[in-house]
Amino acid sequence: MQVEQFNYDNKIVRDFGVATIIWGLVGMSIGLLAATQLIWPEMNFLTQYTTFGRVRPVHTNAVIFAFVGNAIFMGVYYSMQRVLKARMFSDLLSKIHFWGWQLIIVASAVTLLLGYTSSHEYAEMEWPIDIAITLIWVVFGINMFGTIIKRRERHMYVAVWFYIATFVTVAVLHIVNSIQLPISFWKSYYVYAGVQDALVQWWYGHNAVAFFLTTPYLGMMYYFLPKMANRPVYSYKLSILHFWSLIFIYIWAGPHHLLYTSLPSWVQSLGVVFSIMLIAPSWGGMINGLLTLRGAWDKVRTEPMLKFMVVALTAYGMATFEGPLLSLKQVNAIAHFTDWIVAHVHVGALGWNGFLTFAVLYFIIPRIYKTPLYSKKLANVHFWIGTLGILFYAIPMYWAAVVQGLMWKEFTPEGVLKYPNFLATTLEILPMHMMRAVGGALYLTGVIIMTYNLIKTMKAGQLVANEAAEAPALEPVVTREPTQHRRLERKPVLFMVLALVAILIGGIVEMIPTFTISSNVPKIASVQPYTALELQGRDLYIREGCVNCHSQTVRPFRSETARYGEYSKAGEFVYDMPFLWGSKRTGPDLHRLGGKYPNKWHFDHLLDPTITSPGSIMPAYPWLIEQTLNNNLLDKKMNAMRVLGVPYSQEEIQNALTDLQKQADEITADLAANQVEVRSDSEIIAMIAYLQRLGKDIKAEVSESADENVLSDN
Repeated sequence: MQVEQFNYDNKIVRDFGVATIIWGLVGMSIGLLAATQLIWPEMNFLTQYTTFGRVRPVHTNAVIFAFVGNAIFMGVYYSMQRVLKARMFSDLLSKIHFWGWQLIIVASAVTLLLGYTSSHEYAEMEWPIDIAITLIWVVFGINMFGTIIKRRERHMYVAVWFYIATFVTVAVLHIVNSIQLPISFWKSYYVYAGVQDALVQWWYGHNAVAFFLTTPYLGMMYYFLPKMANRPVYSYKLSILHFWSLIFIYIWAGPHHLLYTSLPSWVQSLGVVFSIMLIAPSWGGMINGLLTLRGAWDKVRTEPMLKFMVVALTAYGMATFEGPLLSLKQVNAIAHFTDWIVAHVHVGALGWNGFLTFAVLYFIIPRIYKTPLYSKKLANVHFWIGTLGILFYAIPMYWAAVVQGLMWKEFTPEGVLKYPNFLATTLEILPMHMMRAVGGALYLTGVIIMTYNLIKTMKAGQLVANEAAEAPALEPVVTREPTQHRRLERKPVLFMVLALVAILIGGIVEMIPTFTISSNVPKIASVQPYTALELQGRDLYIREGCVNCHSQTVRPFRSETARYGEYSKAGEFVYDMPFLWGSKRTGPDLHRLGGKYPNKWHFDHLLDPTITSPGSIMPAYPWLIEQTLNNNLLDKKMNAMRVLGVPYSQEEIQNALTDLQKQADEITADLAANQVEVRSDSEIIAMIAYLQRLGKDIKAEVSESADENVLSDN
């Protein structure tokens, strides 16, 4: 048997590890800033680049794609080389991957703070960055499959299965969700509208969690947990069942984010059914991980990295039980749009992704530097502070969610809303938000302690950039494998194709009917395209990130129709590219806002929200008054909308500036009549025009008696 000598590339692992630490500190610090902004609005700093609406997507993208993304690549590059007994396919591709990913992160942060956003959650970056992500992901894929093909281990270990599924699924999700029509270098419109855009976004959004935050981490769990515990994986058969059932079922569950919206009910029902089914494979993976520790619990007590692993798996189990629970319509009716969603997301992010990342860092860094961890005591301190941080974060958010959900729905014995003013609920939960900020600060403190510990570890050792290894050369197959799956493990291309088929089925079944059957999105004759000024105002609304706090869809509940007005219809959103239904109500729903307040109210509210709403935590937007509306791209915007199916006539496009000025003058004159002097070409005029348009295409009075389509909250 010929034994071959080769080297593992530890430098690329170190680079991704250091990037993980740096971006973790950055992303979590920005998250702590965002948390304080929801308590003290002065933390928005009265600049247009630091408001919650702009900071929040920077935080989410930093922790998902910068912190978790770099951690994934660190874990994949370390484990894949060792289970495949081969150096990465190309050192050059590894370097391009690393530096390309870091440039994408920096570009994303800068552009989002500048207001260049598509508004799709977890995919807010504009089209040039989307293209860059695609190219770097292809580089990663070539490097990964090149390594698999030149492997010296015939069978692909279970971790590699999850890495393959991650690569193909994220590629499909990113491409489908990023189809946009560019207007300029930093502006585009989605080709999907309204209901269809919502389905695509949450098909992507839910499965970004599944295939970026879950499957690669499961792959790392299957490699690093047995290594840390020095125990084999509990069950090979369970890992097969876990893998295939998880990737097939997960892709169907996205519509559970859109329950009680105008999404077709059959799609909502499919999302619910598959969300419930998802408990089985998810818990199968958790059980497989925890049972791997059988006989190693003494080691758990002494090894901090195993403590992190146990809590990570527990958090994974809780989050994957909670997701299906939230998909139950009775639970969703109360929990959706509340802080329960925030708590649910962060149990997974802080517990599963965060703690598993810390465990992997504590495992890898001492090994590639050939030195013991500087201080196990500090690692244990990090563990307990981090655990307390999760508890201080999540428990107040669950409490706040129950308060929100019940206050929003409570009626007096006389049959009127007990808390008609949305702000009453916001003020009630401020103490819980303060506790959430304390939890975030504790968690960040733990990460700072870890950073110090790992820096001291690296200084005590020396990086083994090229670690010597040896393995027998891969020889031709001479025996028939006992099972079909064992044979499949020898064929990476076939494995990838089958994984691709498994993840495509659900998306195809849900999307094709929604996009092709016209009755799924019935037209409403009174619904008209936005005027030129309203279109400009809508783009400003998107730029400022208002969708991060306000929803624009009224669900068919008595409490919501009593508070906001007629429930939302699918046909109302046919010209909304992108859709703006939102996922969290930090402020009230705005879909029926048009005509509810005079123009001066909106002016005052944007100038200083406490003028109209004392105690409001909304940031002020004085720059909207100072800045001049940029109409340079107006004709391109309207032409693009026309290409996408909005029935603008050529005459309307040619006269757009004239019509815009006329509508702006009307609003300006109304403000002047109320002692407000403002230029007609200021941005605030366009924003007011858009807000005053919302929901006015359908003029229906809410009946005191229950409409047959309105659900009772009792």
